[in-house]
Amino acid sequence: MNRSDAERIASLFESLGFAAAADMASSDIAIVVMCSVRQMATDRIFGLEQKIEQARKINSKLKIILTGCVVESDKNNFAEIFDHVLDIKTLSQWPAILAIKFSVGRTHANIMRGSDPRNPRKQGKKLIKDYFAIPPKHSSKFSALIPISKGCDNFCSYCVVPYTRGPLAPRPIKDILNEIKNAVANGAKEIWLLGQNVNNYHHKGYGFADVLRLANDIPGDFWIRFTSPHPKDFNNEAVLAMAQCQKITPYLNLPIQSGDDVILKAMKRPYTVAQYKTLVKKIRTAFKKHRKGIEKEIAISTDVIVGFPSETKAQFQNTAKAFRTIKYDMAYISRYSKRPNTAAALLDDGVPPKEKKRREEILNDIVKTTALNHNKKFIGKIVDVAIESIKNGFAFGKNRHYKTVKLAIKERQIKAGDIAKVKIVKAMPFGLEGQMI
Repeated sequence: MNRSDAERIASLFESLGFAAAADMASSDIAIVVMCSVRQMATDRIFGLEQKIEQARKINSKLKIILTGCVVESDKNNFAEIFDHVLDIKTLSQWPAILAIKFSVGRTHANIMRGSDPRNPRKQGKKLIKDYFAIPPKHSSKFSALIPISKGCDNFCSYCVVPYTRGPLAPRPIKDILNEIKNAVANGAKEIWLLGQNVNNYHHKGYGFADVLRLANDIPGDFWIRFTSPHPKDFNNEAVLAMAQCQKITPYLNLPIQSGDDVILKAMKRPYTVAQYKTLVKKIRTAFKKHRKGIEKEIAISTDVIVGFPSETKAQFQNTAKAFRTIKYDMAYISRYSKRPNTAAALLDDGVPPKEKKRREEILNDIVKTTALNHNKKFIGKIVDVAIESIKNGFAFGKNRHYKTVKLAIKERQIKAGDIAKVKIVKAMPFGLEGQMI
């Protein structure tokens, strides 16, 4: 979502006549788009202070803006580092705010964690109240990030998103579909539907399943992915739409967060491990029924937190057991760190750092085994691979299952942004190797 925000910021500043800057020191304005989901992410922003001081020594006129997910209680501390701490939801008002606070000389901007504006055009006079109405300047010609909602109503005990992004607010379905159509018309081959709770979409009679089906019906040759869903909001209609809509790729990130019911309750995650497993089985069954070939097998990744306050060794073993049973293709594992302003921050973080690391390693080892077994099924198969980068005679990209694929290429054989037909010849735990055909 922060990347998507950066693309809209880039579009706005381009409309103001700004051009891309090579780095912070050569900018008139530098914009940092931050994440506050974990304390570690916030600490990284504080860690920019020395870099900012060095840039200001080179360019005394530099102004630096902080935006994105910013916790209210952090704003005073950030105000000592940044010239402005601005709410992303007020993006359309930024020109007025900045014009009041300071005047811009040279028009160069550097947007960190996002794209850079180029080819300036004249600023329109119409005030845009909803920042989603600002057309994005996509940082990738291949992939387009399309938010379908903002905010979250869940208040998981470890998460600050509802405090930084506000309550769930869906975009009108017409706006979503128009943005997808524009992206596809401009050459996008991959559409990412975004939301802090993406599958809780509901607006004027439309639900998440409707978004998937209507997006799938848009003419063009492109893929559809989405993130981040909540297990409690996956109804039967959405599961069926995922499996039946052929443009939706056979990949799903489905956060479990813990494999123990007591810890899930402490996290304020309103499902049990048994309910989660039933949902996974339902999704896998739907793909086996409605897809063909290798796409009958959906790749499933997850998010999990180890060392949540009060998590015992026995409770962690329940998570390890769930990993062995569900057999994930990938897991994004976080060691719990106390996040101020959350309910969990009031709990005693009693799991030592070394123990959190040990638990993380155990889960990683389990995933390496299950992922390798899944990946071996691709050997000998011909798959489409979206090329993301080329380096030292090799191309790297993702297939529709979101597996990283590496392949040797000849000079100028393909370029980033192409979709290549590839025969898979080797499987590793977290990647595949292939040959172009």
